Amino acid sequence: MWQRWWRLWWQPLNKPWNAKSKIAFMTATAPEAVFQELERLNPAQPLALIDHLISQLRGERNWHALFDALLMRRRQELGLPLVRPTSLRDVPEGQRDEFEKFYVDSAREVGKLLLEDGLIAQAWNYFRAINEAETIAAAIEALPTDSGVDEQVVEIALFQGVAPVKGLQLFLQTHGTCSTITALDQQFAQMAPATRAACARVMVRRLYDDLRGNVEHDVKRRQPMTPPGASLRELIAGREFLFNDDNYHIDVSHLNSVVRFARMVESTDAELELALQLAQYGSRLAAQYQYGGNPPFTDFYPAHIRYFQALLNQERDQAIDFFRKQITGDPAETDTQMAAYALVDLLIRLDRNEEALDLAIQYLSTSADEFGLSIPELCVKAKRYDRLREFARGRGDLLNFTAALLSQ
Repeated sequence: MWQRWWRLWWQPLNKPWNAKSKIAFMTATAPEAVFQELERLNPAQPLALIDHLISQLRGERNWHALFDALLMRRRQELGLPLVRPTSLRDVPEGQRDEFEKFYVDSAREVGKLLLEDGLIAQAWNYFRAINEAETIAAAIEALPTDSGVDEQVVEIALFQGVAPVKGLQLFLQTHGTCSTITALDQQFAQMAPATRAACARVMVRRLYDDLRGNVEHDVKRRQPMTPPGASLRELIAGREFLFNDDNYHIDVSHLNSVVRFARMVESTDAELELALQLAQYGSRLAAQYQYGGNPPFTDFYPAHIRYFQALLNQERDQAIDFFRKQITGDPAETDTQMAAYALVDLLIRLDRNEEALDLAIQYLSTSADEFGLSIPELCVKAKRYDRLREFARGRGDLLNFTAALLSQ
């Protein structure tokens, strides 16, 4: 167990922080009087001397050095060497559990003191070490999105996954849409489905508001008496002039990316209707701005319109039929599997699990894992334990075969 703790050695604590930091290291800033005061104390009473040091560090709000001092005190109690107090290499096996518990408690205490000083990035060093990311997540969630935020905090929130949705909002505020889309593309596949959906909602709402505002401005410039507050769909309806001469009102690559992200939005989310309007706007653009996608979204905007309509229960059967027709070719071909997975995923989201299961077994029996799809779990969702038994037998999977027998 000590190896796990040794990997938590505090590299950031072994070098000075920049000038913006509120923390100054004792070794760099402690006045000579403090050293003299410690020298006057009786070394025959080591705990009293260390307690004085701890009191001094608390008064200076020197939290990093306080962490070391707290561990030094426990080492003195345990009769261990005092130099490098955070190291666990020299802690005997019989004392290791006790020392590790104190290590955790001290890290938690110092982390909270740093949070009280607003030093989230520095506090993260401690809470990450003791696997208590939720404390940092709560602190990040409480931050306002309309003010400047430390880049390290954004890095922790978004790229280290501590508070990804709030991190995305902060990144969007400070870096703009273009950089945020790039950042989200890098993180999207690693996120849990619920987090992907939440991030997609943020991006859809931002792009929709920007695009709707731009279109409204263009309409009012041409038709000054236009009443305010119309939706994007209402603004573009019957106004072909908005798209004449290859005109557009938002970066078309941003539109393409956000519509793609929007496939993660849930059917109960208000942003799904906004995503549909974004796709409908995109379908009106000149051909050179309608970038192709991967099957079954090769015809990018029309296919996404169908997809969003299916989730919104608008012409749902026609939409599902559209995606069925995109599944062509050999089941072993990647394009066929991608088209099949898109429909399987859509059917699962519509709670049509038996239909999804039939397609998954037909086209994805050997590649489901690559898409993050579990056919055994889908069998359970569909309550088709007979299909699970057959599927498991065909793959030589004794565990799921047994599970199917017992569940049925």
